[in-house]
Amino acid sequence: MAKGKLMSKLVSLVVWLTGVLVSLAVGFGMVDRVLSIPWISDFANGVITVWAGWIVIILTILSIILAIADRA
Repeated sequence: MAKGKLMSKLVSLVVWLTGVLVSLAVGFGMVDRVLSIPWISDFANGVITVWAGWIVIILTILSIILAIADRA
């Protein structure tokens, strides 16, 4: 039973870490204007996409801090 619980925690960690990395990659891609949302990036010369990217980055970092605080 302990082996199954350990495997479950390991899988949860891997999935969470993957989500964090993907979120940061998308956020930084939006900030660098590599990734865009077509109908939004045309409006205001892509400024909204950059702001949205920063929001993704900040919220991802906040979720990392909260997850660490929850474990402690």
